[in-house]
Amino acid sequence: MTTTTLLPAPHPVRGRLNAAFFRLVDGAVHRLLGERKAALFADLPATLVELGAGTGANMRYYAPGTRVIAIEPNPSMHGPLRASAARYGIDLEIRAVGAEDTGLPDGCVDAVVSTLVLCTVVDPAAALAEARRVLRPGGRLIVLEHVAAPEGSALARVQRALWSGWRWAFEGCDLQRHTGELLTAAGFADVALEHYRGGSTVFLPVDQQVAGTLTR
Repeated sequence: MTTTTLLPAPHPVRGRLNAAFFRLVDGAVHRLLGERKAALFADLPATLVELGAGTGANMRYYAPGTRVIAIEPNPSMHGPLRASAARYGIDLEIRAVGAEDTGLPDGCVDAVVSTLVLCTVVDPAAALAEARRVLRPGGRLIVLEHVAAPEGSALARVQRALWSGWRWAFEGCDLQRHTGELLTAAGFADVALEHYRGGSTVFLPVDQQVAGTLTR
């Protein structure tokens, strides 16, 4: 029996503003995270699924000719995403669905990529279960996500103070989500994660991050 996860529609104004914002900060994010992303994505297969592909920030790190099945429910992201894919020679398929229910077959790919996405999905545990489902045995989920700062830290206080307004402005982005714990508990055979501070003052609320690979 197949069930469909019903997602809230992107806000007609904030959805467009978010797309414009992520295009605006693309270069800054590349300078901040590019080296780490390039290392994470160094040996990706020829076909992969990307959760929450947004405006295409990751396209520059994929080898030309890579087939990317992009899971992106916000239609305002689709134009910039297509343009980015074309710029970097990526074979793009967009699926306007949520990460919790991609509609893809079981065990259909060897890699799923998720960067700065799990903070926003309605049900991150379901999204991780979906990623595991579509991966073949031995397939990898590659992640780079911002997470809740340690309790009692100055950054945790910043995240708590900004939580409500940030969540509203960025379509559900949760600054206090313990994504690292969700990743560890997602049922993957092997989990290799690094917890670190990114070192950014401009993007301070999302500076506590986790990155690595989970193998099915």
